[in-house]
Amino acid sequence: MNLLNLLLLLSLFTVALSFWIGSKPYAGWIATIAYATQLGVLFALWDSLPQTLSVSFTVFEHLIHWELNGFGWFFALITVMIAFFSSWYTAGAFGKSQKDMRLQHISLALNVLAMLIMLSSADFLSLFIGWELVSWASYLIMTHRGGKAAKAAFRYLIYAMSGAMAILAGIVLIDIHVGSLEFTQFWTQFPQLPTSILWAILLLMGGGFAVKMAMMPFHLWQADAYAETPGANAAFLSAISARMGLFALALIFLKPIGIAHLVEMTIPFTFLDARSLLAWIAALTMIIPTFIALQQSDARLLLAWHGIGQGGFMLLGFVIATPMSVAGGLLHVFNYATYQAALFLAVTAVLYRTGTTDLDRLGGLIVRMPLTYVALLMGIIGLAGLPPMNGFVSKWLIYKSLLEAHMPLLLIAASISTLGTILSVYKLIHNMFLGQLRKEHYEIKEVPWTMTVPMLALAGIGFITGFLPGLSLSLVETAQAALGYATIPYHIGGIIWHNGSLNMLWVTGIFFYGVGIGAIIFFLGNRRFITHQWDNYAGGHFLSADVPYNYTHNFYPGLMRVIGPWFRGTIVNLEQGIRHLAHVLSGAVHSLYRVSYTPLYLLIVTVLAVAWMMGSH
Repeated sequence: MNLLNLLLLLSLFTVALSFWIGSKPYAGWIATIAYATQLGVLFALWDSLPQTLSVSFTVFEHLIHWELNGFGWFFALITVMIAFFSSWYTAGAFGKSQKDMRLQHISLALNVLAMLIMLSSADFLSLFIGWELVSWASYLIMTHRGGKAAKAAFRYLIYAMSGAMAILAGIVLIDIHVGSLEFTQFWTQFPQLPTSILWAILLLMGGGFAVKMAMMPFHLWQADAYAETPGANAAFLSAISARMGLFALALIFLKPIGIAHLVEMTIPFTFLDARSLLAWIAALTMIIPTFIALQQSDARLLLAWHGIGQGGFMLLGFVIATPMSVAGGLLHVFNYATYQAALFLAVTAVLYRTGTTDLDRLGGLIVRMPLTYVALLMGIIGLAGLPPMNGFVSKWLIYKSLLEAHMPLLLIAASISTLGTILSVYKLIHNMFLGQLRKEHYEIKEVPWTMTVPMLALAGIGFITGFLPGLSLSLVETAQAALGYATIPYHIGGIIWHNGSLNMLWVTGIFFYGVGIGAIIFFLGNRRFITHQWDNYAGGHFLSADVPYNYTHNFYPGLMRVIGPWFRGTIVNLEQGIRHLAHVLSGAVHSLYRVSYTPLYLLIVTVLAVAWMMGSH
């Protein structure tokens, strides 16, 4: 049997199964088994790519069909893997504590199915169908609980609908000037298209894809929407959902032939071309949301803002457009998914036990939730891009590519972003797990194994693929070749390069050697005194349990004094301007879709679109 057919049928069956038994106590386990089966099919597909779906049909003489190549397969593998761990997390005690698990199971399964359909698209119409399915499935997964999540999700929907209309307009332009909606025909005729048409297509479709990626200035919807998504589904969304925009952008514009022409598309009266414009959008997206994350006092919002910033790193890797940089961008998609999902699951575990993710109301949880602490610690090391976790490897590839491409300003921007990440993730772990345990948390316990094992497994994958990056580079190689780039030489421990290689076996070995020496000094030395955290002494005073001694509020006041005036004067004004514009536009679209004549509007738009497409032939 065609394995792509089998994969999509299994995904569709998972949706039906979630609808049928989603309210049963064992539903989470059944869904987890279903995602594990899909993972097995994806690995079976690895050596038989590309594969074409047996189903296809024609609309207005345009063939709509689906084919999964190595690039889509790579994203599909990450999608199903994160769904597997998210479902496992909710299968036990967590699921029993929730009132709406049936909807959570259904919405997760629908998102996976929609993403697999999109990742298998072989023409612009099938891509648009998948894009819309992903948008509406994301809206469901965000909004089904109501409350703040529903408000955030509705704002996302306005952005998504506006982006979809821009993408549809770009597809119409392609149909008019190329005469076909096949990817292969578009790439063949790409060099002959007039520059003005290329700019129009890039701005329309690139802008639409940037909405899903939450690239600046289309980033304002994502943090609230992802942070308020209930349960482990937030981990799924933050880990992979926004990467669908990156997939589509790379598929259409960032192949070698596309990059070559983006460089030729200069912007008058500036030193920029289309590729440089994308690179600096990626740089700003790396920096500004990262420092916004630094100021958050809610753990979920802090991680959600970082998700926006890390997307900038991925896009920058693709835009540099060398074999090493594209490998770094693809590897960062995989690495980010592992540690971001682990981080969101760890924060959800803290919420499950304490009822809050407010960093000003937590502290000292390491003595009550040590396994959750380990998962969070490993996750923040990956997010910060430090060894021995996998985030270090992908960021090293991107930094190295910037050096070789002679892009020092972009390298400085990437370094500034990493500095902000390190500062904010230290705030995250300090305010949650270090310092003094609060009285109201004296009796809490570690979360059940059904919650600890998935997040520790994700953190473990982050460590294993950091220590042995050749494992994940073998997956990247498949995607990179399908995208049209030469692959980079690698071995199980790292990268072989002519002017500086990376061997994580040595890096990790030296790291643990240093840790071991420190452990010997600590445990065998005779100057170690164990003091209970409720029996401390500081500043000439004894600190008993009733004295809170965990500095959390207004973290990094010195740094805020330095960057605060500039940040408030420039970045905040820019953010507010974009926010006001977004509210005006969303209000207008909201009015359009909420009035009683909505069916008439939709009919008019459909008739005009059909007439335009038929008139172009």
